[in-house]
Amino acid sequence: MRVVEAGARLELRNTTGHSVEILGYSGEPYLDVRADGTWQNVNSPAAYINETLSGDTSVPASADPTAPPAWRKISSATTVRWHDQRTHWLSAVPPVAAADPSQSHRLRDWEVPLRVQTSAYSIRGTLDWLPPPRTWMWWVGALFVFAVAFFAFFRISPLIVGLAPLAYALTRALDGGSTPIVVVLAGVLAIAAAYWNPPFYVALSGAAVALFGGFAEAGVLGAAVVPHAGPGWLARVFVIVAIGGGAAMALRGVLRLRAALNDTTVAGYRLSHD
Repeated sequence: MRVVEAGARLELRNTTGHSVEILGYSGEPYLDVRADGTWQNVNSPAAYINETLSGDTSVPASADPTAPPAWRKISSATTVRWHDQRTHWLSAVPPVAAADPSQSHRLRDWEVPLRVQTSAYSIRGTLDWLPPPRTWMWWVGALFVFAVAFFAFFRISPLIVGLAPLAYALTRALDGGSTPIVVVLAGVLAIAAAYWNPPFYVALSGAAVALFGGFAEAGVLGAAVVPHAGPGWLARVFVIVAIGGGAAMALRGVLRLRAALNDTTVAGYRLSHD
């Protein structure tokens, strides 16, 4: 068992070879993870409520938790992910957090029941309010990275800048999210600039990292919980390195390209007067 997608879903992986049932909100069978795949009880209201994170899908009148299970195979995998309203807080900001939003607060404990053959088990966890970070401090950090990368630019800089979006994409995938391919490609382009670095390519790869690995992911700088396997601050570090370092690479490349064009123009002017 683990919590994935920044807490949006629970994940259960069954490698035991026998059935593991996840029970719904009235204690009825909801999901059954078997050796041949995952099955869903269409008579369980949870099958409809859990379709979305908000739980606002209408439940048909035929869904009766007291009715015998009617199983429908939904996957051949023995790993299943699902939204579970018992683990979420979907209403307004909790009063305790509204009173003091700058501190962490324990909101409640939660429990999701399981059944393995005739034995009952449960998944237990906690739900906490986490204060959002000071976004402006992370933007200052991005500016600092830009200054360091620009004024102390050397061959290893593109390597560091390129590794940041790759590490960010990896930790996103480890948290259960999809791998952002464009972020991976931007990182690979920047790493290549450590070995092959004509001015135009340095500018192009730096801009790609800054845009796709940095600014496109800048929402994590103000989010208390991010879809990332690890502490939130680490995801933010990856993003500010992509923003600041990528922008520095892009500007360095543009300045080098401009200097090269100026040298070509001057050489051509002198040649015409010899």
